[in-house]
Amino acid sequence: MTASRFAVVGGGIIGAAVARRLLQLRPDARVTLLEKEDRLAAHQTGRNSGVVHAGLYYEPGSLKALLCRRGVGLLREFCAEKGLGYQEIGKVLVALDAAERSRLDAIAERARANGVPGIRIIDRAELHELEPHVTGIAGLHSPTTAIVDYAGITRALAGDAEASGATIRTGFAVSGLRHTTGGPAEEVVVQGATGEELVVDQVVLCAGLQVDRLAELAGDVPAPRIVPFRGEYFALVPEKRALVNGLVYPVPDPRYPFLGVHLTPRFDGEVLVGPNAVLALAREGYRKRDVSPRELAEIVRYAGFRRFAAQHWRTGIAEMRGSLSKRTFTAAAQRYVPELTVADLVPATAGIRAQALGSDGSLVDDFRITRTGAVVAVRNAPSPAATSSLAIAERIVDDLLDRGREP
Repeated sequence: MTASRFAVVGGGIIGAAVARRLLQLRPDARVTLLEKEDRLAAHQTGRNSGVVHAGLYYEPGSLKALLCRRGVGLLREFCAEKGLGYQEIGKVLVALDAAERSRLDAIAERARANGVPGIRIIDRAELHELEPHVTGIAGLHSPTTAIVDYAGITRALAGDAEASGATIRTGFAVSGLRHTTGGPAEEVVVQGATGEELVVDQVVLCAGLQVDRLAELAGDVPAPRIVPFRGEYFALVPEKRALVNGLVYPVPDPRYPFLGVHLTPRFDGEVLVGPNAVLALAREGYRKRDVSPRELAEIVRYAGFRRFAAQHWRTGIAEMRGSLSKRTFTAAAQRYVPELTVADLVPATAGIRAQALGSDGSLVDDFRITRTGAVVAVRNAPSPAATSSLAIAERIVDDLLDRGREP
């Protein structure tokens, strides 16, 4: 029979979605959602820009492409069911020169292959109609790209799970995972930092910034390692929020690992400008002064990070300039909205991207989910993971229960 006791580690949107999905398919299961903080959605889920990505960039057939498109539909339906905001404000990738314009065709082709609806390339005049204050020679318009409150969605998902019988434990930091036996009778002891233990049949690790550590405790391989990149944001002062109508993004440059500064209206009325991407000096180092010597030493010792840094040091220096200089940060945004001034930007909350790096120095691009005995780990889930969360949960849980029926 399929295992009936599950621990889901990590109270972000993926963890909450997994707990809910388990009880949808196995109402008799005992599901415990464990979160080390005093609230759900405390890290990546509650600190992102709130964009529901349509699926423009992702390699057709990849997990990102498949689960993003599936996730968009599931997320829209869930928000409608719960009365949660889901605003399709649209997104435009803005080409500033001929080289960027030439890359739009390939992105549009990839988006259509992924099934993104309504995609079209627009000229300067159409761009001006959509975004009167944005400069550029052309754009790629995605009318169905939306914004939501992911923290609110997480609470609603967890509420569904709890109503179906799940136990939600905040303040439970997992310090160890121990397999008790092999074979079909295997159990997993989930050890808490305070000495408490929870014995379950299967574990799902949705622990974001800490997932590689926990996966290794469960016997998984060390690589890829999570390297934290801090994304720093500014917000437009209220009187300048009308300078953009929808999401204004740069055209991705395949030579660089990060997207660059963009403008993002949020569900709460704010307009974010950013983020940059700088190495965080602690896994949860949301402020420049947050430094963990131990965690920083772990990053620097990792051969994958050293190889990555050797390949992308110029980009790193450019990102650091933006981090240290508000004027430089503003100049990056002025390339798209020339009317902006330094005085129009005020500091906003930073986020941390839990990015998996391979031992060869490559960014792990696609979602990565691994299994070690009775422990499943979401080893890489950067953007569009929040968009894809309900679809990721479907995939994980369906696999868990199918494995449980195998002889």
